[in-house]
Amino acid sequence: MKAVISIFAVSGLLAGAGNWMLGPFVRPAAGNPVIAPRKESTFLCPLRKELVHWEALHTFNPAAVVRNGKIYVLYRAEDDTGAMMIGGHTSRIGLAESSDGSHFTRRAEPVLFPAEDSQRDREWPGGCEDPRIAEAEDGTYVLTYTQWNLKSTDAAVATSPDLIHWTKRGPIFSKPPDGSYKSAGIVQRRVGDRLIAAKIDGTYWMYWGEGTIRLARSANLVDWTPVEGDVLKPRPGKFDSSFPESGPPPLLTDRGILVIYNGKNSSDPQLAVGTYAAGQALFDAKDPSHLLERTSQPFFQPEMPFEKSGQYAAGTTFTEGLVHFGEAWFLYYGCADSLVGVAVAR
Repeated sequence: MKAVISIFAVSGLLAGAGNWMLGPFVRPAAGNPVIAPRKESTFLCPLRKELVHWEALHTFNPAAVVRNGKIYVLYRAEDDTGAMMIGGHTSRIGLAESSDGSHFTRRAEPVLFPAEDSQRDREWPGGCEDPRIAEAEDGTYVLTYTQWNLKSTDAAVATSPDLIHWTKRGPIFSKPPDGSYKSAGIVQRRVGDRLIAAKIDGTYWMYWGEGTIRLARSANLVDWTPVEGDVLKPRPGKFDSSFPESGPPPLLTDRGILVIYNGKNSSDPQLAVGTYAAGQALFDAKDPSHLLERTSQPFFQPEMPFEKSGQYAAGTTFTEGLVHFGEAWFLYYGCADSLVGVAVAR
């Protein structure tokens, strides 16, 4: 563990702020957005029984992982069915790969989607949304994603040996908390360019939630138990004044557990109302519920035109994918609920 942490400590930690933050993240001079809608893509929907243009309208909110020397991004894609409103279309999860982190080759069809299976009632017709990904010690990929049936959301788990063939495991909680729940990131540790699900005192941990961020624990990465209490709440006058929402899977470092999260603004005068910007928080490595530090300002926020247009014009840099690749950290994010962008910390 010490060898892993020492690598992390010299790569990408932000100067100042107690040297616990990751960054600074800079948008590449060219290439953004890295994934955009593609109207010509078609897919035979197993529920509609017809070809649909599965990534015609929006491609956004990505997970990311390094595999076999490449970066793979799993992204949410919305088709052109349903009502012309946010959340009114069917979402499916697409897969793209890159050798440099900016130029991607996409698979022609989605890899995770609503089907005639045990999860249909939770996923149809809204779909599969907003993935986060972790890798288990044995190389199995564990994907958390949001199930949306146009009535309520559930956070669910799927597993895969290869990022292409997925087995749906159902909601993360057998006894869910009251109301809808979503946005779940499993704590990981870095081993080279792999980010592997980390056990703390023999237990896997997850930060999850929209509105407030909470904790859950698991023995096997599939079945989770919520932990009572909130660990991050809204703050009046700050970028997360409306609410915080979990971002990419957190990182276990020698400073503690680094949680990158998304904040929605309602009362910070420096941001438009409704803007989503990203913050960082540090939790005790031995007690994942104990908050040590938290940024008062966002470290990443909408600045570019493609981050302030599309179907969410208030502006969104919604972080969900984080990988270490070569000599840099790559942060993948959704832009205005319409596109996928990347920022890099070298």
